[in-house]
Amino acid sequence: MAIFVWTAQTRSGDKKSGELEASGPDAVAIHLKNMGLVPGKVKEKPKDLAEIFPFLAPRVTIKDLVVFTRQFAVMVDAGLPLVQCLNILAEQQPNVTFKGVLRSVKQSVEQGSTFADALRKHPKVFDDLFTNLIAAGEVGGILDTILNRLAIQLEKQEKLRKQLKGAMVYPATVSVIAIACIVLLLVKVIPVFEQMFADFGGTLPGPTQAVINLSKWLQSYIVYLLVAIVGAFTAFGQARAKSPSFRFKSDAFALQLPIFGNIIKKVAVARFTRTLGTMISSGVPILDGLDIVARTAGNMVIEAELQATRKSISEGKTIAEPLQGSKIFPGMMVQMISVGEETGSMEAMLNKIADFYDDEVDSAVAALTAMLEPIMMVFMGGSIGTILIAMYLPIFTIADTIG
Repeated sequence: MAIFVWTAQTRSGDKKSGELEASGPDAVAIHLKNMGLVPGKVKEKPKDLAEIFPFLAPRVTIKDLVVFTRQFAVMVDAGLPLVQCLNILAEQQPNVTFKGVLRSVKQSVEQGSTFADALRKHPKVFDDLFTNLIAAGEVGGILDTILNRLAIQLEKQEKLRKQLKGAMVYPATVSVIAIACIVLLLVKVIPVFEQMFADFGGTLPGPTQAVINLSKWLQSYIVYLLVAIVGAFTAFGQARAKSPSFRFKSDAFALQLPIFGNIIKKVAVARFTRTLGTMISSGVPILDGLDIVARTAGNMVIEAELQATRKSISEGKTIAEPLQGSKIFPGMMVQMISVGEETGSMEAMLNKIADFYDDEVDSAVAALTAMLEPIMMVFMGGSIGTILIAMYLPIFTIADTIG
């Protein structure tokens, strides 16, 4: 199948043009004749740069998925056939990568595949949570309801991600500016002072000599230092990707960090309860739900704990029992889950927990931002101020000598 660009005329002589996915030019011509048009030129649509060079292709974002699920839910609720929905959304999709994925999904559905199975062929775009909820919606005949729940779930995840990202923008920006200023002073400004002091002669104060030595070292090794930093980040990423044991240890270390570890735990609780509540309300079995939630946790320590919980439930225990005494999931959450199990209102209880910890994350992120701002300003001002004072100490000595 390929995309063809066509031109045609109506019986009254009006010109029309458009695009059509077909097996060949002959199929396009037949389709146009069936529409009562006189076929003109039919040629295959040129490939986009993203198709020729895959690394230029844009990523499919959560925002793209949210818009897709919202629109799809409206169309399904209106009674449009599945293939027609996919065709309309694919043709209207501005993201080239997502457009190709939706066309592939449509083709799979046309060939007899279920919607969920067609989505599973694209795991980088549609994760286990998405595909399993779609499967539950197909089986239960509530696909539009499931799509709306998925959209809400994705919107909550995106909001949480933006909060965490936004909290780190200010300190990261200040840190980069501070380091850039310090490097500029050491590499460009300090050598000028060094030459001036050398012309006057004499012994330099200790702080001044220390700054000059640091400047010389940085001028000699700045390239090696940059290569080492890039190499360290690359090696860390490769180790996490290829070594499960290293990833487990680094995830465990992240949970133990003084301030950030607490935020990571609260995010994990909010995500776990929100996702599990969505899956239970959609008719997904509890064991399958826990397995999916564990694999999409994003932290191997949390994943291991959830898989252990799943195993305990399969042996006849409740959800709350294996979570008691957990170092990740707080006691309040465990108690509320226990109450939800006893009263049969697990879905509502999980959503209440998720709402509570969403607010907790908001408060923690706001507190983190408020704390980091003065720390970064003190770091920036203190570092640059120390260098400037060290450079002016010999000037005072020279002035005394001249006097």
